[in-house]
Amino acid sequence: MTTSGISRRGALRMFGIGALSVAGAGALGACAPSGASTSSNGGDTKSKDFDFTSWSLNEEAAKPSIEKIIKAWEKSEGSKIRAVSYPYNEYLSQLTLKLGGGETTGAVHLDIAWLAAVAQMGKLAELDTVAMKGGYTNVALNSGMYDGKQYGLPWNTGSIGVIANSKLLEKAGIKKHPTTIEEFEGALRELKGLGNGIVPYAAATKVAQLKDIFPWMQTFGCILMDGDKVTIGDDASVDAVTWYKKLHDEKLIAADVDRFDARALFGQGKAAFYDDAIIGKGVTSAQSKDKTLADAMQPMKRPVLKAGDTPQALLWGGVIAIVKGKGQDAATQFALHTTSDRATTTEYFASRALPPSTTVGLSDPKVAQDTFTTEWTEKITDTATGSPFWQFAQNAQIEEAVAKQVQAVLVGKSKPKDAMKKAGEEVAALIKR
Repeated sequence: MTTSGISRRGALRMFGIGALSVAGAGALGACAPSGASTSSNGGDTKSKDFDFTSWSLNEEAAKPSIEKIIKAWEKSEGSKIRAVSYPYNEYLSQLTLKLGGGETTGAVHLDIAWLAAVAQMGKLAELDTVAMKGGYTNVALNSGMYDGKQYGLPWNTGSIGVIANSKLLEKAGIKKHPTTIEEFEGALRELKGLGNGIVPYAAATKVAQLKDIFPWMQTFGCILMDGDKVTIGDDASVDAVTWYKKLHDEKLIAADVDRFDARALFGQGKAAFYDDAIIGKGVTSAQSKDKTLADAMQPMKRPVLKAGDTPQALLWGGVIAIVKGKGQDAATQFALHTTSDRATTTEYFASRALPPSTTVGLSDPKVAQDTFTTEWTEKITDTATGSPFWQFAQNAQIEEAVAKQVQAVLVGKSKPKDAMKKAGEEVAALIKR
């Protein structure tokens, strides 16, 4: 097999993707020119036939609804779409390899955390004008932007935030969601008082998911990056980790918890708060023996340091980008239709519970009547932001470097100030690679 005149093995060696890892895929992007000065993959841009590449086409639960969208488009437009998929964990590396070799055309589904790395390859079309026709929310539009340009049309826009169990809160006498750090701590202590093995807040404490510390660092005032300077290690980041350590030592959070553990604890009625994406309601309630749990699950604004501060949350979702070259025009219209046509996005929401990215889509009765979704959008997604580290190929290593230092603090092997100083230095070094 060859890719643009070089062997597959040669391409992997050239771009450092020997293990087909996500990090390696990002390296490919980092080596490539910026998106504005690039070549296309060639071919007839007016062709009605193109590829649609999506990891969701590899997933049993998602595949039928996406195939339905594709078939409807083919029928109405006289088009032929070749569906392409790779497993999620291999997706970015496979996609970037194919893009680099000019073997991918049409529309590509991207996690918003990957957009920057793929846009840096210079293969994606700019979609600023098209995006203005979609009626997307501002938050959604921002999720598809890189370096000030629109490279992705937002398909589903959500966030990772805090979910509360209203039954446990009521049992502890907590009548409203805590809004400040002080109120949150008070609520956690009330919940701990319930006994019976309750973990008040099933916060992430395992390295695998300790990237959840970032929004808490931002809550305490750390902006993570100031221009090109990494700010982890400043007083705000140290204060955040010191506070996290306090929750750990007072057993208001538990040791060795990741997302799966948190969902299990919450599903068993043993946790009152935990962090998850909007899909957490469906996933967690489905695995719970308590069939009333879904009704008790409530999205909650992340508590702020002081009243008036903006609640922090991490943006989460997917976009559809367009590869320059064959079928570019038709693929662009397909992406616009898929992400903004009201009937299409509503039906997709009904089948997958993934919220639309348009104002009209969110106001559709079938979406608006879903209280959990509308409250999530208003309380969490509305102020969610992307990570400043997504632009770097080394994002995964950055998250791990910080997580290891935070865990060292939690288990008593390091002091918050020393750990955050080291974390900041490690992140700065990774960014310079």
